[in-house]
Amino acid sequence: MIMNQKDLYKTSDLSLATTLSLFCPIETLERINPHKVCFVFKRNKKFDELLEQYWKQDLKVEPQLYFNQLKIIKARLYAND
Repeated sequence: MIMNQKDLYKTSDLSLATTLSLFCPIETLERINPHKVCFVFKRNKKFDELLEQYWKQDLKVEPQLYFNQLKIIKARLYAND
């Protein structure tokens, strides 16, 4: 299935990507330059609501889950170098 750009959400914000990835899988990583990467998520209604909760500071996550997810994402980043 070919995705339209409006069906995707991209961010280079590590804390945002970590939080979102607790609820939605990262579809892919796009390397912008040797020092920056974009995390790509598939958008849907649930994702958009999650994103809105994040920016409104209404989203709560368990700290150990967040930290463990951050370690997983960093490992994925460095594995792609």
